[in-house]
Amino acid sequence: MGWKVLVVDDEKLIVKGIRFSLEQDDMEVDCAYDGEEALKLAAENTYDIILLDVMLPKHDGFEVCRQIREYSDVPIIMLTAKGEDMDKILGLEYGADDYITKPFNILEVKARIKAIIRRTGKKREQKEDRNVVVKGEMRIDCESRRVVIGEKEINLTAKEFDLLELLATHPNKVYSRENLLNLVWGYEYPGDVRTVDVHIRRLREKIETHPSDPKYVYTKWGVGYYFRG
Repeated sequence: MGWKVLVVDDEKLIVKGIRFSLEQDDMEVDCAYDGEEALKLAAENTYDIILLDVMLPKHDGFEVCRQIREYSDVPIIMLTAKGEDMDKILGLEYGADDYITKPFNILEVKARIKAIIRRTGKKREQKEDRNVVVKGEMRIDCESRRVVIGEKEINLTAKEFDLLELLATHPNKVYSRENLLNLVWGYEYPGDVRTVDVHIRRLREKIETHPSDPKYVYTKWGVGYYFRG
């Protein structure tokens, strides 16, 4: 199958059981045990589906789901021990695709995963085309982390590339400076939003013919930045 799954639950025995079972079906499994770790992994990786517990330390499952939905449409299954209708409704309203009530049968979990991935067309093989973004003369190869404009390769720092990749793979989506700081630098980064402005300016100086009149990375005044699709 080759699907990549993120399992988020603070109960390590549950995570261990799910991971073992999914790996038997040749799925690749990453694990997180709190909301902060889940957000970091979700921002840094491409998953085919996320299993997300509601009750988590640091950020609860609803908040994690909401933040992921700001930049990704990855399928999310909420896991809830409460089984209350309000929890289920809330989970779906925050952008979840499905929910499973604990205690659950692992065979049911696997069946739901397979059904949702097939329905949403999120097989990893279908993602290969998204590893290269082409806009005008610019070609961004996300796999090799290379940027070429015309015939010239542009040398970017790691953070400059991370910024460009995030914006370019979500064209026309406006990201606030706070969002970019959290997604690119991480939630524990001690700096402030001026870090983002400095990196955007340097990025424009490298990729734009006229940095003050950009054709790739635009400013939405009072809101943030976006990549023109």
